Amino acid sequence: MCTAITYNTKDHYFGRNLDLEYSYKETVTITPRNYSFKFRKAKEIKNHYALIGMAYVADNYPLYYDAINEKGLGMAGLNFPKNAAYKELEKSKDNIAPFEFIPWVLSQCANLEEAKELLTTINIAQINFSEELPASPLHWIIADQEKSLTVECVKEGLKIYDNPVGVLTNNPPFDMQMFNLNNYMNLSIEPPINNFSKNLEFDTYSRGLGALGLPGDLSSASRFVKASFTKMNSLSGSSEKESISQFFHILKSVEQQRGCVHMGGDKYEITIYSSCCNMDKGIYYYTTYDNSQITGIDMHKENLDGANLINYDLIKDEQILMQN
Repeated sequence: MCTAITYNTKDHYFGRNLDLEYSYKETVTITPRNYSFKFRKAKEIKNHYALIGMAYVADNYPLYYDAINEKGLGMAGLNFPKNAAYKELEKSKDNIAPFEFIPWVLSQCANLEEAKELLTTINIAQINFSEELPASPLHWIIADQEKSLTVECVKEGLKIYDNPVGVLTNNPPFDMQMFNLNNYMNLSIEPPINNFSKNLEFDTYSRGLGALGLPGDLSSASRFVKASFTKMNSLSGSSEKESISQFFHILKSVEQQRGCVHMGGDKYEITIYSSCCNMDKGIYYYTTYDNSQITGIDMHKENLDGANLINYDLIKDEQILMQN
């Protein structure tokens, strides 16, 4: 499963954990402005905003897991099993396959308001990339430097929610996730106050008791609460190093360790990678399960007026600095 968050200091940041039991050999992929985006049922887009993000490139097409564009709009697709319900083709709509949704939005929209307007024309259609790569059941978080929203294509239709916490995990649907936060409004970063009884004295025997009851398991509902509490209360300096360090610490609070979620046989879900995008500067940072060193790629150091995809293989081997 997965967790995506936003975070603001002096600059604005967007990223996610990708939690799976396997990897598709994804790469950090830059799509320059003149790469021709071809869509199965919609018009080709030949000139567009440049994108950078994590993608599996198949047949020279970037299947983005998460990305930002050069204007600072970000988007990530997260697993949404048993709830995602893609639709039949509609003549009056722009029929977009799930794997095309991120490029469709980020290639055309500079901010969240433009994305909202574009969403009024869209039908997320049941279209597979190929027989080997069927459509994944997903929902999405879209964010600019100020706000974020969640998009879910369910049985009842396309649902678009304002996302005031800037967090998304997996199931249940987003409105239920937000309602569930009501159960945790008593949590605090401060020491607890005795509301139990005036006739009893209690000992604050440990730091952090104000957050007693904060979920710590690895389920998607619990990760939503944990990530929301951690993100909403996080403090850091405003420098780039301090900001991205804090961002990765937030993601680490909900990461998946090998051995804790058994998927059958010898397979275990792990956090394949974690990403953090500076939405203002167009820099994509990442770590992988076996490499905790932060690696960065700056889209503006590439030729963004080109027509060919630019791919960077992930550095997966642990990088250790010996001090003696």
